[in-house]
Amino acid sequence: MRIGVISDTHGSLLHFEKALEVIGNADFIIHGGDVLYHGPRNPLPEGYSPKELAEKINSMNNLIFVRGNCDADVDQMVIKHPLQSPYVLLQLGKLKILAVHGYTREKHQYIQMARDFKVDLFIYGHTHVKELYKDDDLIVLNPGSTALPKDGIHSAAVIDDLSIRLTNLDNGQVVKELPLA
Repeated sequence: MRIGVISDTHGSLLHFEKALEVIGNADFIIHGGDVLYHGPRNPLPEGYSPKELAEKINSMNNLIFVRGNCDADVDQMVIKHPLQSPYVLLQLGKLKILAVHGYTREKHQYIQMARDFKVDLFIYGHTHVKELYKDDDLIVLNPGSTALPKDGIHSAAVIDDLSIRLTNLDNGQVVKELPLA
């Protein structure tokens, strides 16, 4: 199974399409929230085109969304996939996954929630800073932001049977990799 993980597209069709190129032929793509709107504290991202991004999203059938703090009721009116809140709990292949946007609690509280739900992988967004590490038996993943990275690298993650890889969207280079075996 191949799973793409993206977050914080903030209306950038350009960076969403770059993420799709890096992810390739995925069975599922998990989006960590902040889909269409750039938010009042953020600049307009390069390629900002929320209407066209919504059309692209609606043409796809393998997306799973968590609702972010910049996602509004009007976004749900134009996106034909549920923007789920406050979290998404999934079983995809061998992985039990908890995904949140990550703005209503402290990170350690979400990690405790993931442990309480007995998940293998905890995914969050919101910070625009990528992270990938193992904390005992829990894998923690923030794919960073496709559109407005605060760490300087537009990114997405790819999960397959062997590993989780954080990838730079601009050059295709793997930034960090964590084996799953």
